[in-house]
Amino acid sequence: MESTNVVAVILAAGQGTRMKSDRPKVLHEVAGRTLIGWSVRAAFEAGVDRCVVVVGHGRDQVEAALKNEFESDEFKSDMGARVQTAVQEEQRGTGHAVRCALPRIPEQGTVVITYGDCPLIPPSTLRALCESRRSRALALVTAQLDRPTGYGRILRGPGGEVRAIREEKDCSDAERAVREVNPGIYAMEAGFLREAIAELSPDNAQGELYLTDLVEIAARSGEVGVVDGNIEDLRGVNDPYELALCERRMRHRIVERLARSGVRIADPASVQIDADALVHPGAEIGFGVHIRGHSEIAAGARIDVGCVLENVVVESGARLLPYCVATDSTIGRDAQIGPFAHLRPATRVGERAKVGNFCETKKTHIGVASKVNHLAYVGDGHIGENVNVGAGVIFCNYDGYRKHKVELEDGVFVGSDSQLVAPVKVGRGAYIASGTTVTKDVPADALAIARVPQQHKEDYARMRREREKKGKMR
Repeated sequence: MESTNVVAVILAAGQGTRMKSDRPKVLHEVAGRTLIGWSVRAAFEAGVDRCVVVVGHGRDQVEAALKNEFESDEFKSDMGARVQTAVQEEQRGTGHAVRCALPRIPEQGTVVITYGDCPLIPPSTLRALCESRRSRALALVTAQLDRPTGYGRILRGPGGEVRAIREEKDCSDAERAVREVNPGIYAMEAGFLREAIAELSPDNAQGELYLTDLVEIAARSGEVGVVDGNIEDLRGVNDPYELALCERRMRHRIVERLARSGVRIADPASVQIDADALVHPGAEIGFGVHIRGHSEIAAGARIDVGCVLENVVVESGARLLPYCVATDSTIGRDAQIGPFAHLRPATRVGERAKVGNFCETKKTHIGVASKVNHLAYVGDGHIGENVNVGAGVIFCNYDGYRKHKVELEDGVFVGSDSQLVAPVKVGRGAYIASGTTVTKDVPADALAIARVPQQHKEDYARMRREREKKGKMR
């Protein structure tokens, strides 16, 4: 839509008791974003200039979440923040909630009214709604339902024009049989809204100020615009089950969009990708993969079966073998991870490097072409280029009070089953013999070996077998 002073009022003051949670309902998440975050972003994608979120229950938490999500330059204008709040101290209906937002809305322009618990609303529907309102005081979205229980009914006149909306508790038997329902999404001319909202009365079954009464007021003086909507995109989230259904639908949208853009996805039904993850065309995503947070997967990267990544950058040509878990990490070009590897936060794996099966890393940089082989733990380390860390090696980085660093310079070889007790530094090209416990710095090109001397007790094994045999015969 063309920007002509369009403001969205997003109602988010309710308690949401059916969620049975201490968290405000609009802060529950779908595909990595809060419900209110989805609603605000849909409004901006539709072309609104500002959003006014009406808050009430859990106000401080909701305002903090909005600030965290929308405080970047992207959501600021010359006049300040594009996301603002208005407070509804007492919940007295949707009409009262919009009244609380009046000081934040313009004298002229369009006001779009949506909800903070409806994350699936397509921006295209909001754009169509604003277009429908251009020559009218009010336009609304309607939908058809075979079983419309719980929704307000759309009442039309003899010529098919919208006359009013009747809330279900106030319906007659004939009105209750109507299948066209009101999802509660409107666009209104700002001046009309200011005048008409003053006429609202709590003279109804719930003793509240109904926003729906504005439709009847608008219909008295002109045509009400109507946009047909899909109810599956317009439903609100009221309980954990509806949240789960919403999550499934949203994730399907995300995966479909990525697959159609050129991402190879083995099984769309099993893959979960958060909204803020960036997966480039040409990446390959295996069965059952979860990609969370602000992860980025480059073209040519391959993520195999069952991997779980959160805030992870995977560069081109890198391959994650099955069932790897990685968090807050970077995996360089043509690197190989796993299978069954765990990259904990602040891990950086360099180009062509390898982390083998059943390895764990944490806060460690692994240089170009270096290898951390199977069953190793490397924490708080800096591993240079072309380093070999053998099977079963442990960086002993914690003394019970503080973490300490292990540094392996370029070309170091660490034999299997060695322990490096931090803080310790191994110089360039040094060799650590298998089974060594390293407790002090190793010079460049030196051999470090620290083992208990091997001893042989002659004939011990035969005598042991004979003792055991005699014991069993008694």
